[in-house]
Amino acid sequence: MARTALISDLHLGAVSGWDLLRRPAVLGELTSALREVDELVLLGDALELRERPLHQVIALARPVIEEIDRAMAGRRVTVVAGNHDHQAVAPLIERARTEGTALTPETLGEPAPWLAAMFRVSDVRAAYPGVWVRDDVYATHGHYLDVHNTVPTFERMAIGALQRFTERVPSGHARPDDYEAAVAPVYSFLHSLAQTSHVVRADRSSRVWQAIAETNGHRHLLATRVVIPAVVGALNRTGIGPLSPDLTGAALRDSALHAMNATIDAMGIAADHVVFGHTHRSGPHERDAPWGRLVNTGSWVLEKAFLGDEPQESPYFPGHVVIVPDEGPPELRRVLLELDR
Repeated sequence: MARTALISDLHLGAVSGWDLLRRPAVLGELTSALREVDELVLLGDALELRERPLHQVIALARPVIEEIDRAMAGRRVTVVAGNHDHQAVAPLIERARTEGTALTPETLGEPAPWLAAMFRVSDVRAAYPGVWVRDDVYATHGHYLDVHNTVPTFERMAIGALQRFTERVPSGHARPDDYEAAVAPVYSFLHSLAQTSHVVRADRSSRVWQAIAETNGHRHLLATRVVIPAVVGALNRTGIGPLSPDLTGAALRDSALHAMNATIDAMGIAADHVVFGHTHRSGPHERDAPWGRLVNTGSWVLEKAFLGDEPQESPYFPGHVVIVPDEGPPELRRVLLELDR
């Protein structure tokens, strides 16, 4: 029986050091799980290309990628880029531009040479912005959802600001190229900044969420009821929105699901099931309201700001894999059962 495994948001090379697959014990849990699959899809943000120069990221990520490559020897690995490793599929996008052809929801090609060189014994290919895992299962990193998201992340605000000066993504019907026009300039700028700066910069949105999570008492009340609504209101008046000041866990989840559905509908993806990553929140879980056709892979990064007092119960707990069998719905599986405190 053919089985495809999908994992997302490894963020190998992250400055924080919380990209857990660089830890041998965690990597061993993943490679053990890969023994039973026929194909692996790295569903975006496998590499963290926004915080260090490329040569440093390659050096840090290579041992992990090579171990995954050995685990998948003789089988296919499909690399789908996300917003943090958009340059991993640069040759594929450049070929489409050179040939004057439009990106399709599944444009196939080769990954960047420096990434392809890490795969020696598996059959590696690139797909962007997504890949059909099965006739009724589509998978994409999910970064296009930022165009529709109402959560005021750094990236969402940057995209909103850019679209004040360029054409907005058409509502109702949009091509991958329409989304690329909105997001790619932001990705290129952040990647270039990492290559030329002597000071590494951790992801800005993560730092903001960490600060909010660590705020308590009257300061938290002031931030959530006064400061954040005021800032969001000002951003909406400038035309960057629509953004919402509601930053509760339920609001973050619901906004992402709504935005992902809007993206899939706009691109005309006729799939019974859609697997995505990007938000670092795995799901759906038993305690979640129904997600419809959506399944999220979660991440392999320790998200301390979101784990709360019971990390094992948090949907942000790292180490999930989505398994797509040859028939039936995708299955979300937790591979990493515990963490060494």
